[in-house]
Amino acid sequence: MEVNGAATLAVRNLCRSYRRGRVRAVSDVSFEVPRGEVFGLIGPDGAGKTSVLQVLAGVLRADSGAARVAGVDVIRNPEAVKEAIGYMPQGLGLNLYDSLTVQENIEFFRDLRRVPREQYGDNRERLLRMTRLERFLDRPAGQLSGGMRQKLALICTLIHLPDVLLLDEPTTGVDPISRRDFWSIIHTLVASRGVTVLMTTAYMDEAERCHRVSLMHDGAVIAAGRPDELTAPLVERVWTVRSPHPDDVVEALTKGEHAQSMAIAGGEVRVLARSPGRDPAGELAAAGLTGFSVDAVRPSFEDVFVEHLTRQPRAPAAAPRGLLAAPRATFIGGAVIADRLTCRFGAFTAVDEVSLALDEGEILGLLGPNGAGKTTLIRMLCGLQAPTGGAATVAGFDVRRARTALRGHIGYMSQRFSLYPDQTVLENLRLSAGLYGIPRAERPGRIEALLSSLGLESLADRQPRALPLGVRQRLALASAILHEPRVLFLDEPTAGVDPLARRQFWDLVHLLAHRHGVAVLVSTHYMDEASHCDRLGFMHEGRLVGLGRPAELTQRAGAEGGPMLSVDASEFAHAFTLLRPRFPDAMLHGRHIRWQTRQPERDALAVRETLAGAGLTAAIETRPLSMEDTFVSVLRGAGLGHA
Repeated sequence: MEVNGAATLAVRNLCRSYRRGRVRAVSDVSFEVPRGEVFGLIGPDGAGKTSVLQVLAGVLRADSGAARVAGVDVIRNPEAVKEAIGYMPQGLGLNLYDSLTVQENIEFFRDLRRVPREQYGDNRERLLRMTRLERFLDRPAGQLSGGMRQKLALICTLIHLPDVLLLDEPTTGVDPISRRDFWSIIHTLVASRGVTVLMTTAYMDEAERCHRVSLMHDGAVIAAGRPDELTAPLVERVWTVRSPHPDDVVEALTKGEHAQSMAIAGGEVRVLARSPGRDPAGELAAAGLTGFSVDAVRPSFEDVFVEHLTRQPRAPAAAPRGLLAAPRATFIGGAVIADRLTCRFGAFTAVDEVSLALDEGEILGLLGPNGAGKTTLIRMLCGLQAPTGGAATVAGFDVRRARTALRGHIGYMSQRFSLYPDQTVLENLRLSAGLYGIPRAERPGRIEALLSSLGLESLADRQPRALPLGVRQRLALASAILHEPRVLFLDEPTAGVDPLARRQFWDLVHLLAHRHGVAVLVSTHYMDEASHCDRLGFMHEGRLVGLGRPAELTQRAGAEGGPMLSVDASEFAHAFTLLRPRFPDAMLHGRHIRWQTRQPERDALAVRETLAGAGLTAAIETRPLSMEDTFVSVLRGAGLGHA
């Protein structure tokens, strides 16, 4: 099948399978990207995004379909496309050489791309200025932070100034300030040089930064278009219900016909209604609930994903209420208490004098990028890593002196290894029961109850490797709570899972904390997961730089730095070029130009005057801060805005 030669990127009915056709990674994927557009392939791990990108980069052969990149037929001649593109693989600076300095890495890619000396000098200076890496030319790449590594990787990808950029999950695990810098660089190149960008991401909120997107799940495109087009049908279908008993709200709506999907987030329940305009208050009142309030909210891109995955009617199932049989625990002074807890590895400080407290029945989220110290802090509190300094007690046990006794009272779900892939679901749970010393007579009943509560009974004889990622996460949670711990540690538990599975997982976490009184400490680098936590701790470079309830942190950041000003201009690329010199913090979010300001009225007037001089018009509004905006504001307030 032929593809449109007018588009910079054009894909038709692309298919790719693995394991001799048994695993379909890409199934009939089609899209087109014109010059000067940022196009996003959005979806969880295993959705097929990377396979599509690798086919377009000429490093993976498709089974069938058609694809052209910058006029090159990559199906018939994959090698020919490599001169026309910049390709950045998945992973923090994966295309870099750690033993080489920043300068040496750039020079290596100059030689690899055979960039003429006169062109190289101009390109290098421009890219170093955009990334603010001039001061680090002599630093080995292996000693850079995650955000700095990604910006150096982008310089190396751009050193020959390609017209097409293929970026595979470039911002995963990167700190929020570097993430913004990265997007500013991309949008500046798009606005000033008409570069075409195809990028993949698992972050739903990044869809709003793209001009158009294709939403992928299980190898197929399930929705495509501009972000505002995709969210528009959900206006007046998304509601939040505030209640002191959110799990009762979920149970009441599950029995009714109003809600298509629900998710508990802190003291709220986010409800996706089956039809617009009708709020869930009537069903809640009919169920005898009182003391709740209902408000319509702006739909998010995650709502779009969930709406597509839950369109098919399914039998309602009540949320599990019997995960734990033990009564609520009571701690004197807190379930977790850390006092200036510190961990050093040689000259490197991974955790720097962190102090915090966690009560029974509370969910405390550690929010921060990869390398912030979250995992090291959790490992110290679990007794798996000896502290260098400070003190901590968990479930009443000193983490230094009672490490062995502590482990029988906590649950730990690690970031990477929680299951044995060559054993069945049932065998994994039996092994966990033995490791935790559960009496033999109690093991079968306890395992059977958990399998039933988590909907895993039919999968007891399956191996974890054959299960979807979201189901594996539920199994890992079952292994962590089988012995009914008083404190639960979850390290990046939802990384890579689809939004629906994430919501279901968080519902279980809320149940454990708020109904069974388990103290939960969870780490994540997904900013939108902040709403699921009772309190948040912002971590950056080993330090705890912010601590409080999500709404309190956002209100504080807004009071100090003002709201976000959003500009929707008739010619957004031209408008961005005009406004950026006057407003250096301005960022492009798709067609919208945004920045935080203490003087929104003054800035709005200046925007209108600047754009009117160029014959442009714009709609201007103020918006509340997102959690990423809040994180960035807190970091800058602490003097931590860096390269």
